[in-house]
Amino acid sequence: MEWWQPVLAVAGGLVVLWLVLVLLLWRSRGLAVREALRLLPDVVRLVRRLAADRTLPRGLRVRLWLLLGYLLSPVDLVPDVVPVLGYADDVVVVAWALRSVVRRAGDEALLRHWPGEPAGLAVVRRLAGLTPQPPEHG
Repeated sequence: MEWWQPVLAVAGGLVVLWLVLVLLLWRSRGLAVREALRLLPDVVRLVRRLAADRTLPRGLRVRLWLLLGYLLSPVDLVPDVVPVLGYADDVVVVAWALRSVVRRAGDEALLRHWPGEPAGLAVVRRLAGLTPQPPEHG
């Protein structure tokens, strides 16, 4: 067996795993990668604001700073030059992190720190595994 065959097998397994995760995310939330990518600047600001919120538990803030570093890093699990998958891995990582954060911090923290439009918040809430909020009556 050549040295590169196990490396290729592991890389192939990781690609298949990410494909499965992305498909599960799309099926369960009806989220398009393009829709999620449009929200990336607001999501980065949201993560930064949550990470700086000293009312949240320290471990949670550390996890958010790590997520922010991952999003801003040029090194990804799947390089961004790979069509669809390159950006889809970021969506999966953000969805996983947001679900984790909302479970610990609560929906109020998400609402308090959201920097964008209400429609974008609805998408982020879906990513975080939350039900849509009823429209506010003024």
